[in-house]
Amino acid sequence: MISALLKWTRQLRARSLNPLNKSQIKPDSYRRALVKSIRNLSMIVLLSWLSMLGTDFLLHAGLLSWIYLEPSPFLLPPEIMFRLIPLGYLSLLLMTVLLSWLMATHDVDGWLKGSLFGLKLGGLMGGGGMLGLASISTAEFSLLCGWFVGQTIEIGIAGAVIGSALGGGSIRRLFMMVSAFVIFSLIITVVLQAVGLAPAALVISPK
Repeated sequence: MISALLKWTRQLRARSLNPLNKSQIKPDSYRRALVKSIRNLSMIVLLSWLSMLGTDFLLHAGLLSWIYLEPSPFLLPPEIMFRLIPLGYLSLLLMTVLLSWLMATHDVDGWLKGSLFGLKLGGLMGGGGMLGLASISTAEFSLLCGWFVGQTIEIGIAGAVIGSALGGGSIRRLFMMVSAFVIFSLIITVVLQAVGLAPAALVISPK
């Protein structure tokens, strides 16, 4: 992670308004740039995590909520799953940290490259988890497919957010876009539940 931060620091300085030769930069300037990079990277992780939360809520409490309607010995009772939501969202944070580290160390920048990288990583992780659970559990095929699709989309969207930032995008603009997306996801989910297309009491995460 430190090597990724150092590499990203050099990229940020190269994109600054007054780029300097490495030999001309004072140690204090490097330290300030590194601190700024750490803060920016922390903000990017937070924003990409929020984008995953919004996507997760929209999918699993809205569009894909039907996969939880059928009783399954594999799933915990809904009231217990609801209480354990923070653990599921914590798992998304860990995925975001991993995705940020991989993209920073492999110079994946731009929203398109980031989204494609995220989709590939999400597909591989989701597919591996799907096959693993299918081999040892009683989880329904529809449930496994729903988790596979959800994880792939979530990490793909997070990759787009991270890639936009690593490509030099404005953190403030990303904040506004992610905030709007999260609000949009909440509104759509509430509407789906209000019109009966999603169970109103089902607000869970499959993690």
